[in-house]
Amino acid sequence: MRRVIASVVFLLACAGAQAQAPVKIKFVLDWKYQGLHAWYLMAQDKGYYKAEGIDVEIDQGEGSAATVTKIAGGAYNAGFGDINAIIQLGAAKPQDAPVMVYMVYNKAPFVVATKKSSGIARPKDLEGKIIGSPAGGAALKLFPAFAKHAGFNEKTVKYSNMAPQLQETMLMRGDVDASLAFIVTSWFNYKRQGVDPEKDINWIMYSDYGLDLYSNGVMVSKKLAQEQPAAVRGLVRAINRALIDSAANPDAAVDAIYRREALIDRATEKERLQLTLKWLIDTPESKEIGLGDVKDQRLSANIRQVAETYELARAPANSEVFSRSFLPSRAERTLK
Repeated sequence: MRRVIASVVFLLACAGAQAQAPVKIKFVLDWKYQGLHAWYLMAQDKGYYKAEGIDVEIDQGEGSAATVTKIAGGAYNAGFGDINAIIQLGAAKPQDAPVMVYMVYNKAPFVVATKKSSGIARPKDLEGKIIGSPAGGAALKLFPAFAKHAGFNEKTVKYSNMAPQLQETMLMRGDVDASLAFIVTSWFNYKRQGVDPEKDINWIMYSDYGLDLYSNGVMVSKKLAQEQPAAVRGLVRAINRALIDSAANPDAAVDAIYRREALIDRATEKERLQLTLKWLIDTPESKEIGLGDVKDQRLSANIRQVAETYELARAPANSEVFSRSFLPSRAERTLK
């Protein structure tokens, strides 16, 4: 009898240990380590993931849209990527498309950069000009929609294809009149060339002229959301907590990047983190509804704009693209 009891106790102990085993999450970023990725790594260093019962493996990425395809293909079950790419995939393959569970970029980073000396300061000034962009760039693909909402004739524009690393160089030497880019990337590329991005460059934000899109956030596979909802809530809670920590202590946040990539320039990545918070995250809307959430009416309009721009077969429903069911309370989602 004692042996039987001992065996039962042993089996129960093993079952308990297995039940408490952390849920493994493979998480892919949108690009190489930068200041704007600090909170994902800070959550790991501070043990926030572990405290939520999850084991998160973080890899560098190859683009915001690539995050969506990597999750859809099963290589990852979570990541940081573009909601507009979810909309595109979800229109054709709703069963494969991930779902966003925490909106990070409340304001999209798409921008037209021009030299102030060019006199091109508003969208109408782009008519008849040469616009440069890498082929397939997100800002390029959305440019016709931007033109429609900003009220200028996109058909008068001439396009010039360029390598991503040459965008800023070609604008400064006059090969193109304007460059389509992400502001949190291009701003620092100009600085590396000795150009003052504030004094020498005009920044025409898509979002200031009618194309009011959401952008990058935390997304998970539908399989993970359905089978491990507690793990997804824990992932979101840990990232939200670390984002708030990063805003309060940017130097510590940059340390989390430096521990993984010692070649970064600390000052540059600290400024990138702070400007990303200022421009894209800590917006009037996020102050109203809290970090990570969206406004349903705006998301619906966002989905319609993307569906029209890319001539999608259908416009996915809000619930196919975004779920707020994993968010912490509103009180927890406020920058100090």
